[in-house]
Amino acid sequence: MHNINFIRENPTEFDNYMKQRGEHPISKKILELDKVKRETQTVLQNLLAERNSISKNIGKLKSENKDASSEMSKVDEIKNKINNLKELETIKDEELKTILSRLPNIADKTVPLGRNEEDNTKYREWGEKPGFEFKPKTHFELGEDLGLMNFETASKLSGSRFVLLKNQLSKLERAIANFMLDKHTNDNGYIEMHVPYLVKADTLYGTGQLPKFAEDLFTAGDDHWLIPTAEIPLTALHSNEILNINQLPMRVTSYTPCFRSEAGAAGKDTRGMLRQHQFTKVELVSLVEPEHSKDELERMLSCAEGILQDLNLHYRVMTLCTGDMGFNANKTYDIEVWLPGEDKYREISSCSNCGDFQARRMNTRYKLENKNVFVHTLNGSGLAVGRTLIAILENYQMKDGNIKIPEVLKKYFNNSDTLI
Repeated sequence: MHNINFIRENPTEFDNYMKQRGEHPISKKILELDKVKRETQTVLQNLLAERNSISKNIGKLKSENKDASSEMSKVDEIKNKINNLKELETIKDEELKTILSRLPNIADKTVPLGRNEEDNTKYREWGEKPGFEFKPKTHFELGEDLGLMNFETASKLSGSRFVLLKNQLSKLERAIANFMLDKHTNDNGYIEMHVPYLVKADTLYGTGQLPKFAEDLFTAGDDHWLIPTAEIPLTALHSNEILNINQLPMRVTSYTPCFRSEAGAAGKDTRGMLRQHQFTKVELVSLVEPEHSKDELERMLSCAEGILQDLNLHYRVMTLCTGDMGFNANKTYDIEVWLPGEDKYREISSCSNCGDFQARRMNTRYKLENKNVFVHTLNGSGLAVGRTLIAILENYQMKDGNIKIPEVLKKYFNNSDTLI
């Protein structure tokens, strides 16, 4: 949510920021609604004061056994005006919230300008592409050839965009998640949380998924929605709370299934595990003081990169442009891992600084001297577990179709060198 005071004081600048995010000029409409709402509130306050004054006079007249009918008629008239004005205030407030709730965050000044992923810029890269003496296979070819990855049965059970993993491949996914959680909690200072997989609509509103992205979510009825990522419950842990400054920075992580309708992905990545309705992910979330959020983004990015470095997987980091950035973010880095079977880079993590955008929607603040300040929130994948499994299969494949086990994962496989 945006700071209405900023829009009042900088309408042209705000429109320019929204233009960078692909939005049309909107400040005029916002300020018109805001003006009516504030004028209504002023009249309401005056009427309430007048009613209170007349009510006191009525009490005085009655105590003196004098006729108060004229004054009582005035009170009834004022009550009707107050009710009408309150209704108008509510209508304008809802209209204003509807507009503001659908506008994306303002991009940080360091974010490259652009319209789509073609305008993203490379921040850095790590490692080298592996060499093969044979034509590397895709992850789904490898998984199906080993008899450990089954899309047909999953489709029979649940429809398209689902997968069944079996035996050693199922174990590999669990090992990847355990390794990530161990790394983030033991080395990176995150506190592990086990969170609900169902959340209420106001939780999704507070973190920016509703109302704009309802079609991307799965509803479970009774005001419950399946989480598209653990970012939602982790970020909303302290909604409508005032934290103590010694509680910051707050760094939490969780391993959960994630559920996404992939409403806008018709025809994209229909083969394999890259784009599923259900997948698992280790999420990182930070709540920090505003002056520390830019450094925290770099820290979070390094934590996510550390997983790939330990797995010895080549990747690059891209700074997303204004047109490719997510709704809540003011700056985002995407980590793209190299997949030799596809002969291309694929996103495996997205780390974003959201500034106070989500905190304003959730009303999450901390006490600073004599005032309460909105926290800054950050989130990142640390990493997407299924996509990490894909990267390991394709980068560690052998000519006979077996898969080498990365050194850091061998302890989860009784120090075996290969998957089978």
